[in-house]
Amino acid sequence: MRILIHGINFHPEPTGIGKYSGDMAAGLVAMGHQVRVVAAPPYYPDWRISDGWANRYARHAWSGVDVWRVPLWVPAAPSGLKRIVHLLSFSIAALPVLAMQLFWRPQVVMVVAPALTSAPGGWLTARLSGARAWLHVQDFEVDAAFELGLINDTGLVRKVVTGIERWLLKRFDRVSTISWRMLDRTKAKGVGQERLVFLPNWVGDQAVDDFVGQSRYREELGIPADAVVALFSGTLGGKQGLDLLPEAARLITDHPQLVVVICGDGVMKPQLEAACEGLANVRMLPLQPAERLAELLHMADIHLLPQNPGAADLVMPSKLSGMLGSGRPVVTTAEAGTELAHVVMECGRVVPPGDAKSLAQALVDLAEQPRLRAELGAKANEYARKHLVRSVVLGRLNMCLQACTDHTIAGVELPLETTQTSGRSG
Repeated sequence: MRILIHGINFHPEPTGIGKYSGDMAAGLVAMGHQVRVVAAPPYYPDWRISDGWANRYARHAWSGVDVWRVPLWVPAAPSGLKRIVHLLSFSIAALPVLAMQLFWRPQVVMVVAPALTSAPGGWLTARLSGARAWLHVQDFEVDAAFELGLINDTGLVRKVVTGIERWLLKRFDRVSTISWRMLDRTKAKGVGQERLVFLPNWVGDQAVDDFVGQSRYREELGIPADAVVALFSGTLGGKQGLDLLPEAARLITDHPQLVVVICGDGVMKPQLEAACEGLANVRMLPLQPAERLAELLHMADIHLLPQNPGAADLVMPSKLSGMLGSGRPVVTTAEAGTELAHVVMECGRVVPPGDAKSLAQALVDLAEQPRLRAELGAKANEYARKHLVRSVVLGRLNMCLQACTDHTIAGVELPLETTQTSGRSG
């Protein structure tokens, strides 16, 4: 099958959407498909074009994938308006490259959102080439932008923007997303259930196995072997409520066995470094190489997953998959009733967003109960094995792609169809 993937982020970006889009494309090639990708040069999470890359049109091969790069404007300090211009610059620059794909005649065109601004070009390419149009939503960027105050929430602006979003969503033959609650939200935006597909982010098959050997990170960071490590690893962005971590670390200074490790890069890094200055129980690391991810995750005794209020059902954190696969309990800040809370309450602790005192108390409670940590970690690993292993998720995706192209839209029962209720975890 000829599959065209269109999205702003792609390999070798080490975190988030770029990581999963790259992994998906390579996986589809391994299954025997022909895959082309139209993407920007790598720039995330540093918000600058990565070293060794040029911000221009280019074409190259990677893992059997035919990758077409498109230039874009990357703001040094992204804000609401600058982000919109940034996304539009990519979507407009991609139009001539998408037009060139018409001669290849793809059978499926998959747009990965963010950015939703890429949806019109991807949809038009599909229609002109006779392909199925598939939209994969990693993040409800429009809802998140309003909830987090990135766009002024005037009644007229919200009505216009959400109206455009609903119109676009209903144009696609398939719309997939990464959590059941996000699928419910997609259905509420007017997409028929027969078009919906559940496509969660995954962990590598090896990631759910016990790490062989001893993690070197404790020695490298000067952390005692008997310390209890609470780790946050991922993009240091504005959606996660990361400012809570220094506050919680300050509240647990009377518990010397607890050490907080913050690993990653992003726009919040300078702010976090300043807030953690003088805290002897905090260690900070830059983003680590992919080949050391398992070692990093298994250094932790507890994983930290802070989220801003209102974002827990708009963005299902991709980093959660690796946390669960490592077999460690997770402490998250999420509203009760959200899908994130539903998943984590079975294998960790859920505390209110913005409540540093409750977060600190949850860390202390888990630090003092090693048997409970082991029990919760086993449940986390079991969940990952059942729902989030790469071979299982991509195998189901392959079946969905075949069903999408081999049959008419109506009446097709898909292996990833939304047959579960919103209260279930998958």
